[in-house]
Amino acid sequence: MNVAFIGLGNMGSAIARNLIGAGHALTVYNRTRSRAEALESLGAKVAATPAEAAANAEALFTMLADDRAVEAVMFAPGNAIQGLRAGAIHVSMSTISVALSGRLAEAHREREQHYVAATVFGRPDAAAAAKLFVVVAGPPEQIQFCQPLFDAVGQRTFVVAEDAPAANVIKLAGNFLISATIEGLAEAIALVRKHGIDQNAFLDFLKGSFFSAPVYRNYLSMLAADKFEPAGFKLPLGFKDNRLLLSAAEAVAVPMPLASLVHDRFVAAMAQGLSESDWAAIGRITYRDAGLKRDT
Repeated sequence: MNVAFIGLGNMGSAIARNLIGAGHALTVYNRTRSRAEALESLGAKVAATPAEAAANAEALFTMLADDRAVEAVMFAPGNAIQGLRAGAIHVSMSTISVALSGRLAEAHREREQHYVAATVFGRPDAAAAAKLFVVVAGPPEQIQFCQPLFDAVGQRTFVVAEDAPAANVIKLAGNFLISATIEGLAEAIALVRKHGIDQNAFLDFLKGSFFSAPVYRNYLSMLAADKFEPAGFKLPLGFKDNRLLLSAAEAVAVPMPLASLVHDRFVAAMAQGLSESDWAAIGRITYRDAGLKRDT
């Protein structure tokens, strides 16, 4: 399949490599051109602009940091939506606002193009191993057409709705649950440590009983070591997702007090210089509130 891929950060690069490995012909674009050129040796063609990348694509993937980056790629003069031919599909993997997802669906509809939201769960190592969970919403025929692409990058695809923004709601809700899990684990570890209990015994219990899923094991290890660098998912990106969640909740009058608490953890962490750390570093704020030092 002829595929265009825009956005080659840690996640995007790994996903693009897996699409190439599955035999698809990729044209790639990235604002920092060197990231795109790194894929040339694998057979990717490097485009000079988003419109050039999209021009011959049957499916255009975007994996960008936030709403502003997606808007710049898709809506600025001469960008991807103008290059994409009628009948082609835009597959948005970016974690963006529900409102922007709806705007994209309408814009593509007006140009007789198709739009599918395909949000993903998993860190860069999971992306590299093609073990992502892909949450997809959009027209059934277009999802079916793209299924081989999803199979190339993920271990399972969940089709949730025909209305594309539904996948974005689920992505925000899922990331909220992860951030709330990080907060809960950090509070529990702080309690155990302040009572003088060996935290490793507590961790062995958690990992060997009810909290053995990968999401618990990964973050328990980070929180126990109080080590959040290098970041797999930088803290400001987690903060962005939290703000999008609260906006989506406000739009439908859903109180989310725990999300508001996590919001303040993100703000405190950034205020204390942790913007280059993994988003799990909100746990360090919990430890500091409990009077625990890093060398405890």
